[in-house]
Amino acid sequence: MKELVMIIRPEKLEDIKHILDDVNCGGMTLSTVMGCGTQKGVIENEGAVNEIKGFKTTINLLPKIRIEVVVEDKAVEPIIMAVREKCATDHVGDGKIFIRNIEEAVRLRTGERGLKAL
Repeated sequence: MKELVMIIRPEKLEDIKHILDDVNCGGMTLSTVMGCGTQKGVIENEGAVNEIKGFKTTINLLPKIRIEVVVEDKAVEPIIMAVREKCATDHVGDGKIFIRNIEEAVRLRTGERGLKAL
């Protein structure tokens, strides 16, 4: 099993949901996050300084969506190809997919393990 962690543009969420439905992904976890990559974010009101918990900072982060799914190994490449096809705009800030190995999964309700737990 693999865990895919996808950081995407918020407007691409519905596309990702359709892709995951098409591969019969059992579920997903979503988070609204802020971040920047090579584009270093966007600076609105350049020079404006905000104070967060007593620290002065300039916020130049972009809103993103973080999606986490666990799928069987054979579903990884089809998901990656579909996400690239639907979500790539050829502009900086399209996002990233991180892939991790998952040793085991356990469904709390029934005690099922492995792929049955997904």
